[in-house]
Amino acid sequence: MLKDITLGQFFPGNSLAHKLDPRTKILLTVLYIVALFCAKWFVSYAVVAALLVTGVKVSGVAPKALVRGLKPILFIICFTAVLNLFYTPGEEIAAFWIFKITKEGIATAFFMVLRITMLIMGTFLLTYTTSPIALTDGLETLLGPLKKIRVPVHELSMIMSIALRMIPTLIEETDKIMSAQKARGADFETGSLFQRAKALVPILVPLFISAFRRADELAVAMECRCYHGDSGRTKLHVLHYQTRDYLVLAAYAVVLAGVLALARFGL
Repeated sequence: MLKDITLGQFFPGNSLAHKLDPRTKILLTVLYIVALFCAKWFVSYAVVAALLVTGVKVSGVAPKALVRGLKPILFIICFTAVLNLFYTPGEEIAAFWIFKITKEGIATAFFMVLRITMLIMGTFLLTYTTSPIALTDGLETLLGPLKKIRVPVHELSMIMSIALRMIPTLIEETDKIMSAQKARGADFETGSLFQRAKALVPILVPLFISAFRRADELAVAMECRCYHGDSGRTKLHVLHYQTRDYLVLAAYAVVLAGVLALARFGL
């Protein structure tokens, strides 16, 4: 299960998606999310799905990696589907005990599962095709106007970048600790829920110690390099929009406008 968590991973490549400006990819993700939440019925969802398939094809990321990333949240998806299936009012189809299934419930559950799945897969493309450093630069530039009201934009972007970068490291560390504990006879897969939770204690303690140690080492390294936030810093790679960025942004804007028009007509 731990190996299925792909959040924060970056897959190097030379595709069009990798070459796009990080600010463009962040804006594209926002437009994609807005279009997804504005979709109402099959036609508008089909348009957003086609946009997602195109993005996956252009990025060169294997669809298997996106599907694998859904496994850790499979329970949440199923739980959401069940809630919408049984507790959405409408024309009743079947009922048993305190539960009832309606036509509206089936449609709501289906579209909710589809929306969550497409949301996760679409947002994963951002981290898959953008390095943490580029993502930090893009966020800092986009949030730059907030500096006028004394919002620590650089520090917030750095924190988000470090958090994303540390997720794969902590997952790898957790896997190593679990393997070491299993070699010592630990059992994490049998017993009651309380016993399984209790068996996780030998994992959490060394994991927290390792995380604090890495954080301390990172802080010392940043201090040794005279890191003092955004003041007086320059960039090695200055971001510049290119023609392809404007074209892709325009294409996404057209798709969003189309989805809004379809949603207006209930499609």
